[in-house]
Amino acid sequence: MTSDIVLSLSALTGLAMIAMAALRGWDGWLALKRLEIERGETGDVVSMIDLADMRERLRKLEAIAAGVDL
Repeated sequence: MTSDIVLSLSALTGLAMIAMAALRGWDGWLALKRLEIERGETGDVVSMIDLADMRERLRKLEAIAAGVDL
């Protein structure tokens, strides 16, 4: 009986430690994202989306020039 209680408390303590570490990591990630937003470093994502959009338009124009029906 006593060993069951000790085992349960140990498992609960371990779970609490893992949860605290995960929350600390999440908080650090959020702080990093806030810093990126403040510095305006999210432009890379926007430029990648713009580049993908331009590639798609170019592909469509090439298909039209080749006479392929999209």
